[in-house]
Amino acid sequence: MIHSYHKGYKWSDEISKVIEKNFADKENVFLSTVYMDTKRVDTPEYLEEFYHYYKERFKHYSFDVVMVADNSALAFVQEHYEELFANTPIVFLGINNFETSLIKGIKHISGVVEDVDIEKNIDLILALHPMLDKILIINEQSITGDAIRKEIDAVTPKYKDRIELEHVDSMDMEEISQKTKQLGKNSVILWVLLFKDKTGRFFTYKENLQEIRKITNIPIYGLWDFYLDYGIVGGFLTSAISQAEAASKIVEQVLAGKNPSHIPIVEKSPNRYLFDYKELELHHIDPSNVVRNYEVINKPFSFYDEYKQYIWLFVAIFSAIIMIVLFLMQNVRIRKQSELALKNQLEFIKVLLDTIPNPIYYTNVAGEYMGSNMAFAKLYDRTKDEMIGKTIFDFFPKEWAQERRKSDIELLEKKGSDTLELMLHLPKKRARLFTLSKAVYTNIDGSVGGIVCVMDDMTERMQHQQFLIQQSKLTEMGEMIAGVAHQWNEPLVELSAIMQDMEFCFNSGEMDRVKMKEFVRDSIIQIQYMSQTLKDFRNFLKPSTKKTLFCAKKALTEVLEIIGRQIFYAHIDLSVSYLKEEGTFPVYGYENEFKQVLLNVINNAKNKIVKTRKGSKIMIEVDREIIHTKIVISDDGGLISEKIIGFIFDPYFTTSKNGTGLGLYMAKMIIEDKMGGNIRVQNYGNSTVEFTILVPNAMKGGE
Repeated sequence: MIHSYHKGYKWSDEISKVIEKNFADKENVFLSTVYMDTKRVDTPEYLEEFYHYYKERFKHYSFDVVMVADNSALAFVQEHYEELFANTPIVFLGINNFETSLIKGIKHISGVVEDVDIEKNIDLILALHPMLDKILIINEQSITGDAIRKEIDAVTPKYKDRIELEHVDSMDMEEISQKTKQLGKNSVILWVLLFKDKTGRFFTYKENLQEIRKITNIPIYGLWDFYLDYGIVGGFLTSAISQAEAASKIVEQVLAGKNPSHIPIVEKSPNRYLFDYKELELHHIDPSNVVRNYEVINKPFSFYDEYKQYIWLFVAIFSAIIMIVLFLMQNVRIRKQSELALKNQLEFIKVLLDTIPNPIYYTNVAGEYMGSNMAFAKLYDRTKDEMIGKTIFDFFPKEWAQERRKSDIELLEKKGSDTLELMLHLPKKRARLFTLSKAVYTNIDGSVGGIVCVMDDMTERMQHQQFLIQQSKLTEMGEMIAGVAHQWNEPLVELSAIMQDMEFCFNSGEMDRVKMKEFVRDSIIQIQYMSQTLKDFRNFLKPSTKKTLFCAKKALTEVLEIIGRQIFYAHIDLSVSYLKEEGTFPVYGYENEFKQVLLNVINNAKNKIVKTRKGSKIMIEVDREIIHTKIVISDDGGLISEKIIGFIFDPYFTTSKNGTGLGLYMAKMIIEDKMGGNIRVQNYGNSTVEFTILVPNAMKGGE
């Protein structure tokens, strides 16, 4: 056991006490403890002498594990690992500002991180003292003090507008005393460390704190539990005992033969809220209004606090007895009513099932119908009694029925549930699309009873969805027609110029066959451009009839051909980034509907910027992931209010005076319901709204 500090320092003493206790009863376990005393002296010359001392002292020793407490000891072991402890397992504890660089070069190592939580302590102080003006942080210049200084500097900006934080770590005790005397009643002290001031004068952990306590009566908070009972109110404190207990468990695993490299480092420091009752009473502080779980030392004897576990055990037992008596009193009456209630319940379930418009049935393990509601029997033009004992083979072709029976057997083996869509071709009826939700049920003895199925007729719903999709497309036509007009404007101007040139050449006698061919060629180019614009417009309006594999880059390019000039004329900067330099960006789904989603989201972003003029950028990123293609569309035209961001995908929800509220609803339905993807929106930063679209990049099994 290598301690960074000295014997008599409470932190080190408590660590040694726990280690010695945990291994006192272990056979053939021998503990050697050394102290580096770096609180008093830590010069390079001193540490070099220490290295030679250890090298001579331990040259005949062979250790099974070396424990190092605090940063100085770990830094020393890392520097001289190969010379002193090559290939020996190392277990560390009490390490502040832990980084992997601190253990670089040590092959077999694990341990416990010590993390003093500056931010939690400052938040605690501010909550306990709402009228506070200033916090004086007293620290020292040492390895541990410097590590904590970094944490303090990291959180200081958070509080700059709320309170004055003054950090002192380079003063002598006289200067610190003078600084403390100047503190007002609305000030507190956060005591970090002070074992040595800038003059080199050394203090024990009791002396320095008690000397400050003589000067001022303002509350003093700390970071370590060994300062309790010596003048600090308390805080969210680091515990040497908790550190040593966690490290002991790691050592036990190492001694049992486990490689410490395979033992996870305990990165969450086991800190606790601890307070001194005497200081709480002195300063009239009640932590119960701020923290829920905390401990208090020096609390006066309380019969309840001392024996509360027995009191609550008695209350629990007494309550249980009362409940048992009440249960037995009710049991006789309940049993008399149970038979009647069961009959009423069965009759209610029967009526309920027959009232439900969805066809419902259940089968046994052999696939025979054991019961159903009226809707299911009516589907087959039978009565409920006529359906009992029948199977799927009695109503459908053999090959199709065998496939359905095979999937039911697999479901019975898994004892789970399943949802699927099926097109049922019923006798003398038109084909209808159903969603079947199946689940395996069990008997009272635990054996598999069969399958329950609820059928949902999706035929009219799907037709209605397709109608809404087309309706949503039509609402975009106004914008698109404006886009066509913009895209035709330039070629029409060019055609007009060509006609004027033709007339001029003809009147001036310069018209010949070559000139005529040039005019015809230039005119055809402009006409073909206009024709392509109409083709893009027609393709967008045409619904996709089945899922196909297409390229997201191509779809996005065609959408931007339609809306790009409107964005340009609106003085909006549009940027498109493809995060994979090679290959395509495949999408499996409905191409034209996918284009509709892109057009709707981009168009919404454009309209918002034009309306608010809070931004001028639309950014599009396209990426290919393992099973999805991702499209992120963002704009800087201002955030969506948190009050409505959760409703923008709802049908008929709109913030636009002339809006239909169908655009984003249809986008969600197309991406999630029809294509099995995902679309979400979130505010980002101070002005950016980001839509993320995830769509499958390959067909699923069975499609």
